[in-house]
Formats: sequence, structure tokens, C-alpha cells
Amino acid sequence: MNQLRAAISFLTILPAGKSAAFNPDAMVPLFPVVGLIIGVQLALFDNLVMRIWPNPVGAVLDVIFLVVITGAFHLDGLGDTADGIFSHRSRERALEIMKDSRLGTMGLAAIVCVLTAKWGGLATFGHHRFIALIIIPAYARASVIFGIRHLNYGRPDGGTGTDFFKSPPPFLSFIWILLPVSLSFFLGMKCLFINAVFLGTVTGMILFYKHQMNCITGDMLGAMVEVTETALFLTMAAGGNL
Repeated sequence: MNQLRAAISFLTILPAGKSAAFNPDAMVPLFPVVGLIIGVQLALFDNLVMRIWPNPVGAVLDVIFLVVITGAFHLDGLGDTADGIFSHRSRERALEIMKDSRLGTMGLAAIVCVLTAKWGGLATFGHHRFIALIIIPAYARASVIFGIRHLNYGRPDGGTGTDFFKSPPPFLSFIWILLPVSLSFFLGMKCLFINAVFLGTVTGMILFYKHQMNCITGDMLGAMVEVTETALFLTMAAGGNL
């Protein structure tokens, strides 16, 4: 329970009380659980705002809710990652650019594109909406475990993500991903698409990072969360009420 509180404090702005000493090995496997907590609150918030405003307005408020509850933590990583990778510089220079606190053109473009795509997805799907809003944030944060396991950390001299890469997550670290996977069966046929898109997006991003940088950083993990979440919202919007 202490490590869950630590994970909540790390990934969100939610008050989680006093947690145990910082222990990444114990905390990372719980990221999907934190995602479910975020998802439950998003689903309840969405249920309220959709009773008051039409879908397009409610979807904007949902996007804002996600930004606020996470403190724009992952969005910051997305912007830094886009600035670095799409600078088309050497790996070393790209990593330096990612550390720059200033937001560049590519970072701004990436953030705008992701937020707009999230809004589009949230504004246009209705079938199984409540359960989808619960599990999608969990899937997105589960992507971090894959990134940590399959790529080496890009800042051996130290960085904000150093502690998460001291040892690769064991296979049992993936156990909590079974929670959103189990709940996805309530989506009917969309269950197949959600899980396929999740695996495809995570695999694609890992291969992209491998090709472009041959490493990963905390910022790049944040970008994985944002891109995965966006892809899953768009998946739910595809195919109508399938």
C-alpha cells in the first residue's frame, strides 16, 4: 500500500498521504493500478459533464481533466521528446535538447496534435464509454513498464529516470496489466482492437526509439504514455458501436 501511495504521488497530483521510501522496483509495476485510479475519476467526471454539456464540450473538459490530474507530467515529456528526436541531430545533441526546459516548435506541435486527437476520440465514441475511460489510462501507464524493460537508459551519467533503470523489471512486474486487460472484455468486440492497438503502439514506439536513439529516457517514457493513451481513445472512436 505504501508503494501504491508513492506511485500515485509520482504520477498524479492526487493527495496520497505519507508513502514509504522511494523504491522504483516496487513502484513501477503499480503504474497500471494508478492508471485505473485516474481512469475511474475520469469516467465519473465524464459522466457528470456529459449530463451538462454536449459531447464536444464535455470532451474538452475531459482532456483538461487529464492534464490537470497528472500535472501535465507526461505532456512535458512528450514535448521534450519531440524537440529532441525531431531536431534530426546526433543522439548526444538530441538528449541535450530534451533536457532544455524551453519548449520548441516540434514539442509544441506534438502536444497540440496529441491533445486535439484525444479530444476527437473522446468527442465521438459512446458505446462502452464508461469502462473504456477507466481502462485506457491504465493501459497508457502500463506502457512505461515495457519501455523500461526493453530499452537501456540514455543518461548513464544521471537523470530523472536513473533509479528506474538500475535493474530491468522482472516478468512478474507485468502482473497488474492483467487488470485493464480483464476489464477490456466488457468492451465486446472492441476488446480485440484495444489490446491489439495497445501492443502495436507500444511495440512501434520501442522500435522507433531503438532506431532513432537506441535508448530511452524519462521524457521518452512520458511520450509513450501520451501516444498510447491517444491511440486508444481514437481506437474506441473507430467503427462506431462495434
